[in-house]
Amino acid sequence: MNKFAQLYRALDQTTTTNSKIKALVDYFESAEDDDKVWAIALLLERRPKRIITTAFLRKWSEETSGFPYWLFEGCYKIVGDLTETISLITPNPTSNSNRSLSEWIKIIMDLKGKEEIVIKETTQNAWNSLDQDERFLFNKLITGGFRIRVSQKTVINAIAKYSGIEENKITHRLMGNWDPVSTSFDELVLNANPTEDLSKPYPIFKAIPLDNEIAQLGDPVDWIAERKWDGIKGQLILRQGEYYLWSSGEDLVSEKFPELEILKNKINNDVVIIGEILPFKDDKILNFNILQSRIGKKNITKKVLVDAPVIILASDLLEYKGEDIRDQPLIKRRELLELIIDEISSDRLLLSDQVKFDSWDELAIERDNSRTYYSEGLSLKKKHSEYNTNCEKGDWWNWKVDPFTIDAVLIYVQRGTGQKSKTYTEFTFAVKHGESLVPFTKASSGLSEEEVEEIALFVKKKTREKFGPVRSIEPELVFEIEFEGIAKSLRHKCGVVLRFPRIKRWRKDKLKEEINTLGDLNEILARFE
Repeated sequence: MNKFAQLYRALDQTTTTNSKIKALVDYFESAEDDDKVWAIALLLERRPKRIITTAFLRKWSEETSGFPYWLFEGCYKIVGDLTETISLITPNPTSNSNRSLSEWIKIIMDLKGKEEIVIKETTQNAWNSLDQDERFLFNKLITGGFRIRVSQKTVINAIAKYSGIEENKITHRLMGNWDPVSTSFDELVLNANPTEDLSKPYPIFKAIPLDNEIAQLGDPVDWIAERKWDGIKGQLILRQGEYYLWSSGEDLVSEKFPELEILKNKINNDVVIIGEILPFKDDKILNFNILQSRIGKKNITKKVLVDAPVIILASDLLEYKGEDIRDQPLIKRRELLELIIDEISSDRLLLSDQVKFDSWDELAIERDNSRTYYSEGLSLKKKHSEYNTNCEKGDWWNWKVDPFTIDAVLIYVQRGTGQKSKTYTEFTFAVKHGESLVPFTKASSGLSEEEVEEIALFVKKKTREKFGPVRSIEPELVFEIEFEGIAKSLRHKCGVVLRFPRIKRWRKDKLKEEINTLGDLNEILARFE
């Protein structure tokens, strides 16, 4: 556990990618193979499920440390993270543990279903044999709250550097439904074979936002354009008569969309198709909110299938007759995809339409009309581009419509955790509703360091109430909030929920009396209904 604790601190205390890669490589070079597998799983957020809540840890730590409630609360407010506070106030260990990361995880997983007294005894014994950093990690693991600021790409780069295997191969091998309990490091990284697992997907290649003038892309004849749909990017795998569906977030979602399983009986060749999972009814694409209504449901009932039916709108082909064709030009892959769509002949799998245009001005008009199709904008792809993780930058672009904006007043601020515990990073905003203010969204800091410091000074002078790490402040500071979409919500007092809200800018030129109203939000909502 000590080696992994050192790795955690090294990753948490640096913001540079090269430093993180070095720390990861150093860990892989010294750790046991079982620990390497679990480290990869944790870094990719395949963590064990929660065994106990932080409320129990808090109670047990107060008993162990002898800290009264008021003193614990004071420490918590300063530290900003509950599990870290617990690791700090528990007494220094009286014994030393040389158990590895994988051994501790097994101990934690074996506690599932055990009585509280057993979990308490195991937890307190762990605290008594682990140092501060190790206790912190133990607390995170037993509560299912382990997270760390490191990207999947950084992890993959480090494994590639350590193993000497190409990054795209590592990416491919880490995808899929592998279990750190039963998978060895050799099986996962060194000896993996993509053909051994019929369900194994390809890495998703993502277009990047267009940040230049469209005319700078050159001759329009070299490009194709498609609608960028507001759905779930999916990878449909039909191999040897089996059906698998993966989301771009590397989740196997086949069971969430059982109506698509009929596709496996309609084709004789092994294929892998990229497309968008979309709500579709009466020959038209529906609002994403309808799809969202079935996301997260444990049971997909007949009513769900009727109320929120889905299709896959296919846009690309990665595998044909069991052969990887990602290195073939897009127009060739598209021709083969059209043949497959015709062969399958199902109303569950449709071909994405290409937007016809002769000039960039014509395409700009199509982009402006995107929301009438429930589309986010356009995707632009070079006709002869390959499909792989090393695809040249500039081959694929997303040209999205401009986001919606609302002027709102800041009413609550909250400190971050860990290194950000001294900085306000979470903000809650409100709009007017009659004579009142109604909170309608949260957003993380998108501000400069100087602006964050200025807000901190304002909070110090203008705090109304304190609720743990949250501060209620005088509603005076106005910000422009931008977002991609909006939906009705029964859980929120304002009646709406925003899609991808973020701070665009601080409107120092506006007073709180000039902010938008709940009626303005509802007018935007009406466009999505």
